[in-house]
Amino acid sequence: MNVLIVEDEDLAVRKLRKLVQEVDPSLEIAGVTASIEDTVDWLKTNASPDLIFMDIELADGQSFEIFEQVEVKSTVIFTTSYDEYALQAFKVNSIDYLLKPIQKDDLQRSLKKFRDLNVRRTEVNESSNQAINLDKLLRELQLQQPKEYRRRFLVRLGQRLLSVEVQDIAFFFTDERFSFFKTWNNQKYLIDYTLDELEEALDPGMFFRINRGVIVTHGTVEQIQPYFGNRLSLTLKPVFEKEAIVSREKVSDFKIWMGK
Repeated sequence: MNVLIVEDEDLAVRKLRKLVQEVDPSLEIAGVTASIEDTVDWLKTNASPDLIFMDIELADGQSFEIFEQVEVKSTVIFTTSYDEYALQAFKVNSIDYLLKPIQKDDLQRSLKKFRDLNVRRTEVNESSNQAINLDKLLRELQLQQPKEYRRRFLVRLGQRLLSVEVQDIAFFFTDERFSFFKTWNNQKYLIDYTLDELEEALDPGMFFRINRGVIVTHGTVEQIQPYFGNRLSLTLKPVFEKEAIVSREKVSDFKIWMGK
């Protein structure tokens, strides 16, 4: 099977080539591209590879732009140094998301998922009586894997970027349609996610959305008091400048979550 590598760092290309050959010598590297423009041209002038390893941050932009310029028929495994784009990656034709430096075990797991998908596709092609949607098969394969929750967020601090681990975050909240989080040392950071997206990306064992505008952790809840309308009022630490009210429909689930 043929593989295309989309990566703008020569060292990363060499490491990935070596690792792919160690894990599955049957895979043949059909090409290497280093930019959005080169990748679009390659896909337009060559037969679609069976698999693409695609870095997200390229020299001329983010590789998501490739999908806007050309139809990508191949299966994609994203590779990147950050997990900042995990949600966006699974909105396109990808089956996995590998963080650099790529580990051998992680690559083996991804390639097994890829081979399993090809087996299912073959079964569909061989059985004309089965009207099975391949997109549904892809979603099923993704759901079979244990869900991976966000481990860190990349935020701006002045002119530089800072990676913040989720265990350092006390709570998330919205303010005038922008989303923020506060760390345990009372630092406030702006993030480019809605609370709906965050609720999907965060481990529900660690985080609970108490209302439309606040997501809390266990440790940030300092006090719980009854509030009118069968709701609960929370005192958070570090200090939260607004009211932290558990909405009525979430009170029962919140009590269960706090007791875990």
